[in-house]
Amino acid sequence: MNNEAVGTWEAADRKSSRRRAAPLRWPKLSASAWLLIAGIVALGIPTMLTVARVSWSTEQGGHGPLVLATGLWLMWREVPGALRLREAGNAWLGGGFVALCLLAYLVAHITGIIEVEGFAFYGALLGAGYLLFGGPVLRELWFPLFYLGFVFPPPDQAVAIITQPIKIAISEQAVNLLYALGYPIGSSGVSIQIAQYDLLVAAACAGLNSIISLTAICLFYIYVRHHANWRYSALLMLTIIPIAVFANFVRVILLILITYYFGDAAAQGFAHDFAGLVMFLISVLTIFAIDGLAAPLRRALGNGHDDD
Repeated sequence: MNNEAVGTWEAADRKSSRRRAAPLRWPKLSASAWLLIAGIVALGIPTMLTVARVSWSTEQGGHGPLVLATGLWLMWREVPGALRLREAGNAWLGGGFVALCLLAYLVAHITGIIEVEGFAFYGALLGAGYLLFGGPVLRELWFPLFYLGFVFPPPDQAVAIITQPIKIAISEQAVNLLYALGYPIGSSGVSIQIAQYDLLVAAACAGLNSIISLTAICLFYIYVRHHANWRYSALLMLTIIPIAVFANFVRVILLILITYYFGDAAAQGFAHDFAGLVMFLISVLTIFAIDGLAAPLRRALGNGHDDD
């Protein structure tokens, strides 16, 4: 009798497992819904080609292909569960939002403002998602959708305004440190003088432009590894910007020393790119190290359970 009960329980468990593992079918959409999706995707193809050509080849936007690939992987992983919450969105609200985004897209496309064009296209895509699948689905997919926004370049002017004070502070501290170590170095306005060489602060601190890349990659790591522990994830996210600033400080020191010992040509050539790689590696390894050292805090914020 006991064996029979166990067998019954195991059969029920297998049936439940098959039900959980059953693939979720894509919901049936009307012809007008498919037309909306096809139209927005058709608009997005030239935009994405322009983004790839203009932004993805730069230090500031080089993370784009990686974000696109990992973001689509997140969507593939999480969409099936989210679609169980599907409900039609408000037609007036969603339709109005899509119309505004398409209008902004048209103006930006005509004027050649790729930053606005990219985000307007993405906004129209999100609006269409709201119309077809509803707000609960979008809320369930909030991180993949937010993360995919990093595919598109932010306005250069906004980035310059935000990062300029940080660049000046980094260059001043780098000069102070090397001067204290006995190097013949000084700074004047927008330039750094080391021996007979002059470096522009903007060029030396150009790595700060990749702060968006570092933020995107670190956010992906935190979400995939610790999203179940949101308190700890929030604290770890607060370290991203300081880590990026510290890594750029190391990059500036490295470029100055390369200039001093090997000349300006070396710093502006291969060594400049190598310094950028070092900055990226320092940032990623630093957040890994902080994450590892903060294991007790992670367990405390996770109610005694580690989410590794």
